[in-house]
Amino acid sequence: MPGIDDAPYQAFAREKLGFEFDNIDLLITAFTHRSYMNEHRKSAREHNERLEFLGDAVLELSVTDYLYRHHAEPEGILTSWRSALVRTESISEAGTALDYEPLLRLSRGEKHGSDRARAQILANSFEALIGAIYLEKGYEAADEFINKTILSKLSGILTTGSWRDPKSHLQEVSQSVDGMTPQYRVIEEIGPDHEKEFTLGVFVGDKIMGTGTGPSKQFAQQRAAEAALAVYAEQQKQQQIDA
Repeated sequence: MPGIDDAPYQAFAREKLGFEFDNIDLLITAFTHRSYMNEHRKSAREHNERLEFLGDAVLELSVTDYLYRHHAEPEGILTSWRSALVRTESISEAGTALDYEPLLRLSRGEKHGSDRARAQILANSFEALIGAIYLEKGYEAADEFINKTILSKLSGILTTGSWRDPKSHLQEVSQSVDGMTPQYRVIEEIGPDHEKEFTLGVFVGDKIMGTGTGPSKQFAQQRAAEAALAVYAEQQKQQQIDA
């Protein structure tokens, strides 16, 4: 791309991906957010949304193929495992681990956006990166990259049970341990209507077992349920030690 120093992008490709791009414009585009083009119409030719569209499909195929070949569970369980692997939080964490955020081309406003917006941008860029790898090196290289960065998390997801819907899982646990159904209550709402943040607590009886914060009540409930499940898991662990 004219006027762009591609050296940092090639360095990233060498160090993190193990190869250089013949068409470095693919990698630069993968890291170009739509907002950047609004401020650099003369120098930026394309943003990453088309590559994201392609990478999303490659990611889903790779994960689905792996799960089908290596696990004999029913479709519903495999679908839940896949959802846990490719959700925004998972691929955003993979993007953070690759440390490509300094290479992202964003508008000034997006650079100072909320944590939620940052996580979404990292996730979208990760999918665009998969699309760029696929076009540059083919499916096998993209599949290998996905195996290293995403599928490597599967054992941890299965160990913690985080692939399960946390609210449903918490209800099962709380009814089994305490004989009660968890209840969710709003603790705090902050921010303007277009970017409101909710904090909810999940209570079992009169005891608060966990809190969660997010851009919607549903999201905050999920986080609160995850926190409560961690408390129950720690309690069980301590009981095993005491026994």
